[in-house]
Amino acid sequence: MELLVQTFLNGLLQSGIYALVATGLALAVGVVGIVNFAHGEFLMVGAFISYALLTVLGIDPILGFFIVTAVMFAFGAFIYRTTLRHVLKAPELNQMLLTFGIGIVLTNLALQIYGSTPRTLNLEYQGSSLQLFGLSIGYARGASFLLAALIMLALYTMLSKTRTGKSMQAIAQNRTGAVLIGLEVDKLYLIAFGISSALAGMAGVMVSVLLYASPYVGLVYTLKAFAVIVMAGLGNLRGVIPAAVVLGLTESYVQTYAPDGGGWAEAVFFALIFATLIWRSWRSVS
Repeated sequence: MELLVQTFLNGLLQSGIYALVATGLALAVGVVGIVNFAHGEFLMVGAFISYALLTVLGIDPILGFFIVTAVMFAFGAFIYRTTLRHVLKAPELNQMLLTFGIGIVLTNLALQIYGSTPRTLNLEYQGSSLQLFGLSIGYARGASFLLAALIMLALYTMLSKTRTGKSMQAIAQNRTGAVLIGLEVDKLYLIAFGISSALAGMAGVMVSVLLYASPYVGLVYTLKAFAVIVMAGLGNLRGVIPAAVVLGLTESYVQTYAPDGGGWAEAVFFALIFATLIWRSWRSVS
């Protein structure tokens, strides 16, 4: 019973990062209308900025988190202004190829600067954990989950309570109508993509602390973010959190209970995408 609960707890804590990454991707899809295949690479950039702040400037990731958030927002706004803005009316294939190319460029820049060897952060609190009722909760993993939950709460509050957030929702529902009522669509696109990039950067800081910074770490999280938004429904921000929890728990239980679970857990998101698409196809027919 204790193992069952511990497995549940591990999966739940992991789902925080999944929700953070997937929400950023869903925001780009739902508001801007761009499927950003470089989203995972934005996470990777955030992880390496966190690593550089610690190793070069001695800034702990807890403080560096705010720096990374600001830098990644500006980076996302720059990418939108210089590249994505010009292909919004182009065929979707052009948009996907552009973001895929941006991802390749970022990966190769990271390889040139840091090489292919994963870089780990040496922090005192990384290996510390809280023992509670026979369960183990890592300080770093628990703090990451709580921080992700607070960020998600702040984002949903912004989207539902502020003028900017409501305007983004209006664009997501009807772009033509948003233009007709005088909303500054281009400005809102820039803000939305900047927030999307910042969310990826925040998740990157967490990944650098919990795992490592690597030029290839982004691909894994891109695939898992796609699995989450497919389960939630493309552009459906409210469905991201439960979908992320499903992914985190499924991975955790497969890793713990399935034979050779460590290997099978990495393929869980493919199975969830497949099952979701089959289920929706069946519902549409029936």
